[in-house]
Amino acid sequence: MIHEKPDGQTKSVGIWIRVSTEDQAKGESPEHHEKRARYYAESKGWDVKEVYHLEAVSGKSVKEHPEAQRMLHDVKSGHITGLIFSKLARLARNTKELLEFADFFQERGADLISLQESIDTSTAAGRFFYTMIAAMAQWEREEIADRISASVSIRARLGKPMGGKAPFGYQWIDRKLIPDPKEAPILKLLYELFSEHKRKRTVAKLLNGKGYRTRNGVKFSDTTVRRLLEDPTYKGLHRLNYSKSLGTHKHWIMKPKEEWGYMEVEPILTPALWDTCNAILAEQEKKNKKPTKKAVHIFTGLVFCKCGGKMYVPSNSPKYTCYKCRNKIGKAELEEVFHEQLKEFVFSPDEVAEYLSKADSLIKEKEELLEKLTSEEKQLKERIDSLIKLRLDGEIGKDNFAEQYQPLNERREGMKNEIPELQSEIDFLKIQYLSGDQVLSEARDLHSGWTVLTDEEKRKIIETITERITVDTDEISIRLAYFPTSSELAADGQRNVMGALPFCHFEINAKKPLPKAYPKELITLGDHLRKKRLDLGLLQREVAARFHVDEMTINGWELSHYLPHVGQLPKIIEFLGYVPDDLLHARTTGEKIRRHRMLHGLTRRKLAKQLGIDEATLQRLEEDNPKHFAATARKVSAFLKSLD
Repeated sequence: MIHEKPDGQTKSVGIWIRVSTEDQAKGESPEHHEKRARYYAESKGWDVKEVYHLEAVSGKSVKEHPEAQRMLHDVKSGHITGLIFSKLARLARNTKELLEFADFFQERGADLISLQESIDTSTAAGRFFYTMIAAMAQWEREEIADRISASVSIRARLGKPMGGKAPFGYQWIDRKLIPDPKEAPILKLLYELFSEHKRKRTVAKLLNGKGYRTRNGVKFSDTTVRRLLEDPTYKGLHRLNYSKSLGTHKHWIMKPKEEWGYMEVEPILTPALWDTCNAILAEQEKKNKKPTKKAVHIFTGLVFCKCGGKMYVPSNSPKYTCYKCRNKIGKAELEEVFHEQLKEFVFSPDEVAEYLSKADSLIKEKEELLEKLTSEEKQLKERIDSLIKLRLDGEIGKDNFAEQYQPLNERREGMKNEIPELQSEIDFLKIQYLSGDQVLSEARDLHSGWTVLTDEEKRKIIETITERITVDTDEISIRLAYFPTSSELAADGQRNVMGALPFCHFEINAKKPLPKAYPKELITLGDHLRKKRLDLGLLQREVAARFHVDEMTINGWELSHYLPHVGQLPKIIEFLGYVPDDLLHARTTGEKIRRHRMLHGLTRRKLAKQLGIDEATLQRLEEDNPKHFAATARKVSAFLKSLD
């Protein structure tokens, strides 16, 4: 039965066969590789649409081969969405071409399946493994590039010549930049025209109309005019080490200014003319400034609140927020939790050991069987060759030869199917199991290199391995991507070639980090207020609206710069949901009176009026001052009894 994708369409794949003459001499026939790939496709429930034959073709460069071009066209058109090959060296031996193939497939959402290296990008582990390899390879390339460019930066800061192409208007002579007699006048005219017309496109049009061209012989454009206007070389200050390329046929970007260097050269223009033109450019840039690039939130679409709603990052906040229940978590805090959990990406240490032990045992058993079959097939071949030699030498009769040859040949023909089928089972097991070991190792490397990755790279990795992140009041649950179990595979009608454990249907629970402003101790009323506000995920202005005060008032309460008016205390207690400790404990007469007044939001004047005493006397009572009359004492005693 063919396994179908959720949209009802079967995944269509191609098989890549490139076996050199030397490999064929070793017995690795194209047919063997094709059968091995077909059995793997059958295990996955895929439909093999095409087979690309490149027998006896060198792997040094295959991209321009007609079969390679046909394969690339089929991927581009969507005719196939995956390519199976026995190992990476069979796809191409040229590293550059391998990377180009990988980029081509990735851009079009197609999968690469290397049986020998146990990489299948149609699986969660394969995608994660490939993504991490790409990210870590980029990291390593940048590390090497940084070491190489360090000496370049030093030379640049010292103002030493860096070589390279001379700017338009100059030429290199004896390692010095000298104005070019042909180009320098054109350059000077360009500046004069811009100072007059103040339009880059107009300048380009006028220069082209006079028959002038760039050094490459093409017409001037507004982009070229702008680049030449911004170059300080023309006023006698040549920049060094100020830009770098993003790759072949890609843009150049500016390096940080602290890495730049300068070298004095003979100017073509007066500094005044250069400054005038660049002042015009700066003013135009200010008016036409484009909006900044939208920030990349690496967990967007994957973060859910405990209530089930999605959490988003508002434009005015650095936190993922649930608009329904106001649950929040900071972007930095969530990334820190995720980063730490990479160390436990697959399973706990004990589960990893059990997982890999079972994998090793099952794979070893099948590999031993494969080795036995391969050895038996070799022996059969030798016996058949020996029989044929005996027959050719006339040492064995026709009937006797047929009687011995037929069973040997039938057994060998059967093994031609049995061996690649067993090999495909081993391929399947390795991809399901051993890539888990590789991913575990790569995840550890990724954990150490996480901080150097860009947000785009982090987002790509997170999307690949994460199903859902749930943020509760005090806990975060991270649910990772997984492989289907053997029962799920069987239910889908695939061949049950393994008793597979789930690769990574795994949930990590971590404590929700406290906000940086979270009070460590609850000492003041302000500490209680701040804790409650942060627990509810509210902003100070939102709390201020509840108490009908301004935002600065809430900030003052929280920082204990001043105390709330006594009339606000009942509302504050209601907001907290409890009475703070410093109001609960009342031992003396004065403390009991004060607690009652605070809990009910009464001023001294109001309570004094209720008691029928003056305000000064009430203050002395709260301060436990014994100087009061007996009648007052009786009133207070009766009042306290009414509180009990």
